Amino acid sequence: MRKKTAQFLVCALLLCVSISGMAQGAISGFYNVKGTATLVLGAGFEDSKNYFIGRVRSDLSRNLYSVSLFGIYGISNRLNVQASLPYLSSGEQNGLQDAQIFLKYRAFQAQRETSKLEVSFATGFSTNVSDYRIGGLNDLGQQAKILETRAMLHYQKNSGWFATVQSGFSFKFEEVPNSFPFTLKLGKASAKGYFDVWYDFQYAFGGIDYRGTPRPQNFRELGVNFHKIGGTYHFPLSKTSGIYISPSYVIDGRNVFQGFAYHAGFTYQL
Repeated sequence: MRKKTAQFLVCALLLCVSISGMAQGAISGFYNVKGTATLVLGAGFEDSKNYFIGRVRSDLSRNLYSVSLFGIYGISNRLNVQASLPYLSSGEQNGLQDAQIFLKYRAFQAQRETSKLEVSFATGFSTNVSDYRIGGLNDLGQQAKILETRAMLHYQKNSGWFATVQSGFSFKFEEVPNSFPFTLKLGKASAKGYFDVWYDFQYAFGGIDYRGTPRPQNFRELGVNFHKIGGTYHFPLSKTSGIYISPSYVIDGRNVFQGFAYHAGFTYQL
């Protein structure tokens, strides 16, 4: 029972900061069991006080509001499919952003008396679902079409403590620079609740900088790097529902806003 509950609890964290292309890991180390589905409705607010023009911090600011819908389904105990769709609002810009779908497969599992070690692989695709404008700091995104690949190592003790590391490659079509992602997550999952702390990193290969040359600029060519930290806490309301909160902070980066973000939402297992 504890194992099944823990698997359900972790589904909440997948949505918390998946909007705006800066998720704390595209996939989770936990799986929905075969035939179960989890829905997550989340909302968020980003209070950014600074913007890195290239790698130089400025006092340009932005507030970003979001509402997101996320779902995950267990095709089998080893194969899950997940999808998400966010709605964003920043200044005068608002609308649906980028839809994402992922397939995740557990390729290897070593079970010991007090712990287990798992290796998973995932692939996914995301694309814009509305023709939002590009050309300013209130942009909802870069209208990027992205083919994602991920490899993940997940270690968990029977007590619920776990560590997950994942990385891969984000192949971005047309003018948006490709990127390298990396995420490290530590936490505990049990029947009483779930919490984690995480570090998220992205490095873009090339691209231009905001206010750089040549001009006029094509904002789809911006290269976005970031170092980001955060955490998630999920509290079960019943065997099939719960609520979560997830604060985060962008420490440093390139062509990215710096500041705090706050996300919260409701989870329900079908």
